[in-house]
Amino acid sequence: MRFKRVFVIVCDSMGIGQAKDAYKYNDEGANTLKHIDDIMPLNIPELRSLGIDRICPIKQENIKLDHSYALKMNEASIGKDTLTGHYELMGLKVDVAFQTFTETGFPDELIKLLEEKWGRKIIGNIAASGTEIIKKLGEQHMKTGDVIVYTSSDSVLQVAAHEDIIPVDELYNMCKIARDLTKDGKYKLGRIIARPFIGTCANDFKRTPRRHDYALKPFAKTLLDNLYEKNYDVISIGKISDIFDGQGISSSNKIVSNDDGCEKVIEKLKEDFTGLCFTNLVDFDMEYGHRRDPIGYGKAIEKFDQYVTKFKALMNDDDILFITADHGNDPTWIGSDHTRENVPLLIYSPSFKNSGILNDTNTFASLAASIASNFSVDNPGLGVSFLDELK
Repeated sequence: MRFKRVFVIVCDSMGIGQAKDAYKYNDEGANTLKHIDDIMPLNIPELRSLGIDRICPIKQENIKLDHSYALKMNEASIGKDTLTGHYELMGLKVDVAFQTFTETGFPDELIKLLEEKWGRKIIGNIAASGTEIIKKLGEQHMKTGDVIVYTSSDSVLQVAAHEDIIPVDELYNMCKIARDLTKDGKYKLGRIIARPFIGTCANDFKRTPRRHDYALKPFAKTLLDNLYEKNYDVISIGKISDIFDGQGISSSNKIVSNDDGCEKVIEKLKEDFTGLCFTNLVDFDMEYGHRRDPIGYGKAIEKFDQYVTKFKALMNDDDILFITADHGNDPTWIGSDHTRENVPLLIYSPSFKNSGILNDTNTFASLAASIASNFSVDNPGLGVSFLDELK
């Protein structure tokens, strides 16, 4: 075991340019990081020192690489959603895309079945921004008790309810019912998401941190399972545990923001453990990518860059840090969908004597293969380790 503690941070949606098959998704030309930098030149010295500007054509500052390696990863799976990206990062290839209902909303048959099981009428049933549909339908929901259901370009069914009208525990139970009804067959969905909110009217409605995702269980063992079964620590920060439905997770830490997630990473850096700390920072995607806010996204990247300084200061020689993403979400692109992009993999350890740029990989699962090699556990089967290239 070369590294005792492995830290993986997913900057949710921080793509670095169109994938080889972007034409299949109408995403030719998409580049989340570059297009943000075009609008707002990014002040990110730490990420530059890890090689981000050597694998993505953002403006150069000639910062020397600091005990770091960088590479570009292509996605082998079909799709450009959260589950697909995270599954592949942990070693699984998704060959059949999860079902989506973006254009049509959910079938009447499913809506009627949910209404019957929930004992409430459903309003909405369209693809929409979460904040916008709450603003549009929240007051009606409060007057009638009807529940807001909506989807997006992802394979999701989202259920929004005011905490004073439908208590959070009841909302969670409703989502569990929906999860049971959409596990397979014609309604197979990647995630059911509870979206509680508060406020008095459309002008001040606000979603609360008590969001909860109910995902499908992975269809095969992931790296997380293989680590857990060998008694390594598998620590989740953010929505990682939800994404994998708790499978292969030894401890889970909820967060309310990117900053909160970074602070929890710092807490773990101060603790003694042996294994993997796996973090998702969702604000990049949820708050800025989908809302097509390149300035907000850019400022969030700059804030994260400042946290990277703190991470590095707390790392031991037998620690390694991987910074990556799960898909793109170009905030300058048409619509509000994810974009089919390559993702970065930035690698840092104080023990590295050298630095460099590694060859592109044909799958995100090269990350899982490398971590599996470090801990001498089974590689889930997809991807080849690059661990020996890190000197």
